[in-house]
Parts: sequence; structure tokens; C-alpha cells
Amino acid sequence: MRRNLTQQTSTKANMDDKIIHNHDQDGVDRRGFLKCMAWAGTGVLWTMTGGILKSQMMNQAMGDGGAGGMAAGGMKPDLCFVQISDSHIGFNKEANKDVAATLQAAIAKINALPVAPEFLLHTGDLTHLAEAEEFDTLQQMLKSCKAKDVHYVPGEHDILNDNGKQYLERFGKGSKGSGYYSFDHKGVHFVGLSNVKDIKEGGLGVLGHDQLEWLEDDLAGKSSSTPIVVFAHVPLWEVYPKWGWGTEDSGQALGYLKRFGSVTVLNGHIHQTVQKVEGNVSFHTAMSTAFPQPQPGMAPKPGPMKVPAEQLGKHLGITTVNYVQGNNTLAIIDSPLG
Repeated sequence: MRRNLTQQTSTKANMDDKIIHNHDQDGVDRRGFLKCMAWAGTGVLWTMTGGILKSQMMNQAMGDGGAGGMAAGGMKPDLCFVQISDSHIGFNKEANKDVAATLQAAIAKINALPVAPEFLLHTGDLTHLAEAEEFDTLQQMLKSCKAKDVHYVPGEHDILNDNGKQYLERFGKGSKGSGYYSFDHKGVHFVGLSNVKDIKEGGLGVLGHDQLEWLEDDLAGKSSSTPIVVFAHVPLWEVYPKWGWGTEDSGQALGYLKRFGSVTVLNGHIHQTVQKVEGNVSFHTAMSTAFPQPQPGMAPKPGPMKVPAEQLGKHLGITTVNYVQGNNTLAIIDSPLG
């Protein structure tokens, strides 16, 4: 049975009932959609057990002994890692004139976590224009992060001009094709997917035949009890297709994941937190460390959104994930920078 659990954290009284767009005529109920949105004025701790998502406000969880203590009923996590996304080093427009400073604030937030993360996932758009100096700046800045081991997937901004050649040389060593790969850590199987190579401006993400074939083979030898974490740049579910916020061939990839009891999918690209559960799969998109984007349908098009300077930190942040081996439980905390 499909289960779709959502939490509403913000509303607008004067909204229309529908978001109208031209993708398969699938008008989205605006009230229903906003129940998926978690604009982070404070973080939310999400614990998934057996496909059921439970939430707790981050400040309450931290008061109960920290992120690690809340991972599974007070048990210390066997694994803690952090996701950041969309650092857009090189961006300097009105939405944020100093993205390096907000990335540094994110690193400071990571370094102050009560449970030291074992590694960092960066879900793409490391840079804004894929320039060598932008990649250099990112690498230098991440050297100060306590999570020394970093795993990357490319965003569309990382493959401008050279079709991803520089990104792959710097961050994709050992990966397949356009930058996909997998690894195992403490009983969890991690799969990094690349869904931006053939993306058209404003279009949906694409995985492609070769990557899908690889994914099927990669998962074939895994027990259905193995927790799976998939991370990619563009969301693997249709958040808002009119703006390209989805992946056109993700259905096939998700089909390979149906037999697993615990699957978590982490994405970036949309610069805001959206969460959904369908069956055994928990979907979660991350805030950017650079600038926010508008909620779907609330602007003519996506792009950098200027907010008052004192509010910027509320729309930027990091995501912390804790796992207790044997429980198939992943606790996800979104923590804003300000």
C-alpha cells in the first residue's frame, strides 16, 4: 500500500487551490503540495522505521540529548553523516553576495555537531560556473571541516563548458560514466547517481540507460534487509516538473529499490526542504548553503530568491543523518544556519 506522509510548516491564506503547469496535465492541489514543504525556521528530526516517518522539532530533540541520542529511542548512532548541497561557489548576485561566507557558516555548524559526522555528502552544484578557481575555493574550504571524507555527485552547474571533464578529474575519480558510483559503510549501501549530464535548461533530470543498467547490477547482490541511501542532485521524484524539479526516468531506478526494507533518497537542486514517504522510500531534499529558491508555483520561474539579510540564514542549512545498525532507522535533521 502506498503511504505518503507529509508535514506542513507554512501556509498562505490567499493561495489558489491549484498549481497549474503543462506536464501531463497533472494539476497539483496547492494546499496538499504545501503540506510537503518544510521551510526550515527550525530543524525537523525525522525517524524512519519500517517505512513510517515520525517527526520531532530539532530544538526539542537537541534538548533531549542531541541528534545522536534521538537517532533511535535514545541509542547512540552507529553512523552519523552530513549532507550539504548547492554551495554555488562563484555566485555573487543580490540573493547572496558572499556564498563563501555562508558555506563557512555551514562548515562551522558541522564542526559543532554533538555527534561528529564520519563523512560528508555534497549533492551537487559545488560551483556556479565550473571555473577552476571556484573548485579550488571549495576544496580549500572543506579542508577545515571535521568530516574529512567527502563524497560528491555533480550538479548541472558543475559540468558547464566542458561536459563535466574538470569535475570528474577533481571529484569523480573511481566513478563510472558521468560520475555515478557506490560504496558500503557500516552496513549501509550508498549509491551516488548522476542525473544532470543530459539535462536541458529547465528540463527534468536524466539518468540514462547505461547508469540504470549499472544500478540494477549494483543492487543485485544486496540483501533486501540492507539499508540503502541514494543521493543525487536533481530530485528523484516529481517535486514540480514544470520547473524541471524531477527526474524523467527515475521510475525505473526506484523500481530496483522496491525490494529493500529501508531506502532513503537525498537530493539537492531546489534549495529548500521537501520530504515525502512512499512505501519503503523516504525522499528528502536539502537546503542550499548559498541562496534560497521560491516555493513551486510561487514565482514565474525558479532561481535565486532575495530575502532580507537577517532572514537569509533561516533559508540555508545542512542535513544530518544518523543510523543505528539493526534498526533500519534513519534519523534526519535539517538545521538552518541562522
